[in-house]
Amino acid sequence: MDNRKNNGGHSTAGKAGRPSLKNELKGVDLASPHVENSFAVLASIMINSDENSRDRIAAAKLLIEYGCGKPKETIENTHNINDFNIKDIFKIGKE
Repeated sequence: MDNRKNNGGHSTAGKAGRPSLKNELKGVDLASPHVENSFAVLASIMINSDENSRDRIAAAKLLIEYGCGKPKETIENTHNINDFNIKDIFKIGKE
């Protein structure tokens, strides 16, 4: 029996993969009118001393991350191979 017609929803007819841009932007369109109020709520939680301190810290972090951007993560690398410091590779041409 040929089971290709009933293959569990897998198809090459364009049903798989990333959703259409129209569907992705639908969420943005629905959320956009509420963004300013969301920041106001976070700010009120952050400055209200009666709120739980964890909630105040979480609100402050969100405001900073979305207002200023998350800081870039850096990795400190101190690996040496036979007295060769890997950091020296990145100093080439900077002298």
